[in-house]
Amino acid sequence: MTENTQIEQRYNKWIILLSVVIPIAVAVLFFVKIPNATPLPFLPPIYATINGITAVLLVIAVVAVKNGKLKLHENLMKCAIGCSLLFLVMYIAYHMTTPSTSFGGEGIIRYVYFFILLTHILLSIAIIPLVLITYVRALAQRFDRHKKIGKITFPLWLYVAVTGVVVYLMISPYYNF
Repeated sequence: MTENTQIEQRYNKWIILLSVVIPIAVAVLFFVKIPNATPLPFLPPIYATINGITAVLLVIAVVAVKNGKLKLHENLMKCAIGCSLLFLVMYIAYHMTTPSTSFGGEGIIRYVYFFILLTHILLSIAIIPLVLITYVRALAQRFDRHKKIGKITFPLWLYVAVTGVVVYLMISPYYNF
């Protein structure tokens, strides 16, 4: 077994653990409200912007790697992961301190909104192990395997980032602050 394979295997338990724990924690924390907490209504536009920044970083990172700028690609991907983590912290903080907002649109737009929201949520769960596996394969310098899974991870992660902005834009008129 090569050292690179050992690196991958060492991180597999963490990938599985985080891929299970993060979605469960978000789901549970979504229903947990901090008593007497000051609402944080300013967070949704910030974390929507972070989603937009993540999308831009992902596209630039792919262009960078296609142009052979590997260090730039690496740095952009680390920034995209950092943005996703920052989004997650803000998202949890918002939902633990602020009452939920219902979408008020009617007719076909309501179905469009819930379709986008549902696919966004489901793919945001699926993207966790994909991002972690893709990152670990690069870390282990298994670039053939990194590239292979990256071709799956990139469009899904980009979809999650872009639809995060779209969901915010669609629901923002219904915030009660």
